[in-house]
Amino acid sequence: MNRRSLILFVLSIVLTVGALAAPTAQERTDWSSFFAAAEARGTIVVWDNRNGRDVAFVYDPERAGRRYSPASTFKIPHSLFALDAGILRDEFQVIPWDGVKRSIEAWNENQNLRSAMRNSTVWVYERFAQRLGDARETAYMRKIAYGNAVAGGSKPFWVEGDLAISANEQISFLHHLYRNELPFRGEHQRLVKDVMVNEAGRDWILRAKTGWSGKIGWWVGWVEWPTGPVFFALNIDTPNRLDDLSKRQEITRNILRSINALPPS
Repeated sequence: MNRRSLILFVLSIVLTVGALAAPTAQERTDWSSFFAAAEARGTIVVWDNRNGRDVAFVYDPERAGRRYSPASTFKIPHSLFALDAGILRDEFQVIPWDGVKRSIEAWNENQNLRSAMRNSTVWVYERFAQRLGDARETAYMRKIAYGNAVAGGSKPFWVEGDLAISANEQISFLHHLYRNELPFRGEHQRLVKDVMVNEAGRDWILRAKTGWSGKIGWWVGWVEWPTGPVFFALNIDTPNRLDDLSKRQEITRNILRSINALPPS
């Protein structure tokens, strides 16, 4: 084993151990009211690191440990893989549109990393996957302890295939990314965090990514405050498909506001 391989192996162990290092989550059965108001079934994990605290909360802890397709939340680590592999240089590199008309109009033009993340442009990440190949995708996922780290099954494997991750594991991954602790160049981690920005106020920044597999909807990310971050990972069932998608942010925002982790609307 060469020195680089040894370093990456040790880092993978550190990350795996780190995934177990989160505080024992306090169950918040009272958060059922937020899900009930939205007529949704799901789970949310919140890890609050403000003011030197290390407190985690969970609604439906059994579901929080259950793995589901990450869908477009996988664009967060996938961007890191593409940058590390040299497929993507920076946020300014133009990714040429292939001319195929798709149902989402914003996808029917050239993209860059920022627009691909903002518009959740699937074809961009399908192109990354083709360049990387399943073996390298699997190696990257194992390196960061990402869910079951399986790149098999139908394509795209992060939506239709066998890749699966739990809300608890999403939180662990986000925590490592926030602290630049993933085994990637620091500038790449900072860039991915930059393109994750959803909105910001005078003293707070919300970085997050949605995902939808057709059956399961996700919203994962964190809110940065001067006193520290608050991480969150929510998934819900989406039996009404598109009609259910707004519930991801609605439930999460209401829960975060209930603990003063987001300003009032």
